[in-house]
Amino acid sequence: MGIFADTRSYFAETWQAWNRFWFTPNDPATLSLIRLLAGSLLFYTHLVWSLDLQAFLGPEGWLPVEYLRAIHTMPGEAAAQWSVWSVFFWIKAPWLLWCVHISALLVFFCLMIGLFSRVVAPLAFLFAVSYAHRISPGAFFGLDKANCMLAMYLLLGPCGARYSLDSLWRRRRGNTEPVRPSTTANLAIRLIQTHLCIIYLFSAIAKLAGENWQAGTAVWWAFANYEYQTIDMTWLANWTTFGPILIALATHATIFWELSYCCLIWNRYTRPLILAMAIGTHIGIGLMMGLITFALAMIYANLSFIQPATVRRWIDPLAGWVAARLGGGNG
Repeated sequence: MGIFADTRSYFAETWQAWNRFWFTPNDPATLSLIRLLAGSLLFYTHLVWSLDLQAFLGPEGWLPVEYLRAIHTMPGEAAAQWSVWSVFFWIKAPWLLWCVHISALLVFFCLMIGLFSRVVAPLAFLFAVSYAHRISPGAFFGLDKANCMLAMYLLLGPCGARYSLDSLWRRRRGNTEPVRPSTTANLAIRLIQTHLCIIYLFSAIAKLAGENWQAGTAVWWAFANYEYQTIDMTWLANWTTFGPILIALATHATIFWELSYCCLIWNRYTRPLILAMAIGTHIGIGLMMGLITFALAMIYANLSFIQPATVRRWIDPLAGWVAARLGGGNG
């Protein structure tokens, strides 16, 4: 009977650990910081569509709606059923397109400042998905996927509990109760963390199938791509002694980091190294390849591994200063 008792105890402990991981109430400080940063990125990256709104999102734009209908329609009997959804598929009048676009920008802005957060967070996700499906496949990139990922998880928890106008408004109305730990805040953060692990793991597996990554030259081809080049790193080719070594080292270090991320990020001793590599890699991508907004989105997602106590130690003094200037308590 001992083996059965030990097995039952093992599965019981595993189940308890599973529940602790996903459903332990936690301070929403980290989620609130991600809301502030991701909301600002959602607002900016969708604001730029205003520069040529009809061309990007209009029914007869660069990607006409009828073309998207042809490539996104389910085959067979469901010929009238689309496999993707976007509010922009049904907008024809230019004035209505602008009204929806401005409404979306207001939602993203409210998410950024934390105004009516629990209402605007689901709306921000729906709008982000609508934009992504409307511009796909012609202008659909990693940034749009990252935006949708962050928006989806923000709607699950109390993302406006801190560093928001909602929290400031609550205090000005006399509600001075401290922000309580939240199960949904922890769940949202855990989902972002898990999603990141999946992204990096499959990115590494895909890279391992590429000859340039195996040969240690992939970083060089990124440097030599003039379409995305913002900082010229091709001088490494003239550094015949150490240039190829540095390129190979950077290439294989990228593979190691992405492949090991899902394992080493959970250990408190290796987490600082993995986070440093993540932030350094994305800063390098942003500066050298011009993909600044994508780099920011991925860095913001990586902040999900920062403990709420650390976030509060960094952000609370600044939030308190801002709240004092606005006439409220610590936001």
